[in-house]
Amino acid sequence: MKRGHCLCGEVSFEYDGPENWVAHCHCESCRRATSSPFTTFFGVPRTAFRFTGAPPAVYQSSPGVRRLFCPRCGSPVAYDADKFPHEIHFYAASLEDSRDLSPQGHVHWAERVPWVELGDDLPKYEHGGSD
Repeated sequence: MKRGHCLCGEVSFEYDGPENWVAHCHCESCRRATSSPFTTFFGVPRTAFRFTGAPPAVYQSSPGVRRLFCPRCGSPVAYDADKFPHEIHFYAASLEDSRDLSPQGHVHWAERVPWVELGDDLPKYEHGGSD
């Protein structure tokens, strides 16, 4: 079982099994939601996770997209979208131990900020991970 939580620990979650994928996201919406140049997500099946602490607050950031966060400390916890009905996306940095995660690529590379230079050899997808 893998576990994660927000900054204050009030909102927590756990999941069982492997992640579906791990990727760095550079889209403007994620940058604004996290106040960072990019963020790293991983997807897990909806059937494999559960919230174990207080329920997260929800902000609908665009039609069909919900960003889950701690109502106490404000930490982003998850990304939930209608276009991904079978999985939920968690922020990699919210895990208690993220050492075993291996990002597989960069998504929304076309929206990256120009002042961050990354030297990895991961695939860079101009939009989502399927282009």
